[in-house]
Amino acid sequence: MPGTTAAALGQRIETARHAAGLTRHQVFDASGVSVSMLRKVEGGERWPSDSVLDALARAVQTTPEELLAGPRRTDSRVHQAIPELQRVIAAYDLPEDGPVRPLPELAAAVDRAVEDRVQSQYARLAEQMPRLLEELFRAVDRAGGADRAQAARYLALVIRSADAVAYKYGYGDLSARLVELMRWAASLAADPALEAAAAYVRMETFFSAGQLGSGLRSLRVAVDRMPAPSTEPLMAAAAALHMRAAVVAGRMRRPDEARTHLREAEALAVRVRERLYDGTAVGPDSLEIHRLAVAVELGESGDLREAVDAAARWAPPRSLPAERRSHYYIDLSRAQVQLGRPQHAAESLLVARQIAPQHVREHGQVRAELATMVRLTRGRDARVMALARWARAV
Repeated sequence: MPGTTAAALGQRIETARHAAGLTRHQVFDASGVSVSMLRKVEGGERWPSDSVLDALARAVQTTPEELLAGPRRTDSRVHQAIPELQRVIAAYDLPEDGPVRPLPELAAAVDRAVEDRVQSQYARLAEQMPRLLEELFRAVDRAGGADRAQAARYLALVIRSADAVAYKYGYGDLSARLVELMRWAASLAADPALEAAAAYVRMETFFSAGQLGSGLRSLRVAVDRMPAPSTEPLMAAAAALHMRAAVVAGRMRRPDEARTHLREAEALAVRVRERLYDGTAVGPDSLEIHRLAVAVELGESGDLREAVDAAARWAPPRSLPAERRSHYYIDLSRAQVQLGRPQHAAESLLVARQIAPQHVREHGQVRAELATMVRLTRGRDARVMALARWARAV
């Protein structure tokens, strides 16, 4: 399958073998594929022929399609809602006639959409977004002056909520389209902090395309274009950009740059109250969560041990959005896997699942991490296996 590497396919086969509780010799007995061939396939040294892949899939109790494409997405309600969402945004500049509520009523609906996003209620969002977006497209089309700018602001925030669904559930092209629409709506609102939030969200497009260098440049450009952080929203917007840039630089293994952005973020984040700013949680607690994320991305053992030790003394407060709190425990789990502690990692993922199950189940890094944990435990840890099956990692 295009985009699937020999290494990725080999890891999926090895994970499925461990999940089935089979040794390589047992796979040979069931499939006729030699142990030496299986070792090379699992190690990413050989791409299996169609007949070999078919035989291995039968032996490890899955299908060739699953091995090639990876686990399927999960929530059918989300997938059923996507075509309607695509229909609505296709005609964003040609809205059909229909009712438009007064702006104060729209504000309440927008607040609910933002709350659903940060609390990881993706299925409910997917079902409600098309109708709300249609109404907001009409509101922007009909309004003028300050009312149009306010309607555009609401529209940008709701588009961001719709994008969260598209991005989490693997609709990359739709997500990229929504990001561009968010940037368009933010420009109509003429709010520098909101435009910075759109630049923050745009990084998803670069993550999906594997263009981290371009994404990091886009974040730097967004910071440079911002006015001086003279207000709390502007300080929060700049802090958010620096926090995201720190994570990206960490993933690129640029420790000096990652730590520079983290220091810039700290100088701003400690000066604002912890709350949502244009849909992004910013403040001292969010900064602590990003410290862990940067340590995980850099992958340096000393920093990882320090971050894991710090987690024993600090936990994200319940006042933070569920998505952000669950992300902290996902990153903590990733740190524990890197330190060779799969049982501790499973405990962290269970906490994350309790906080925001939809977020955890659809998180690509969680699936990759669980596949690694299955291999580390050789499929013998019942708790790890249950988590992996729940998240469709095996």
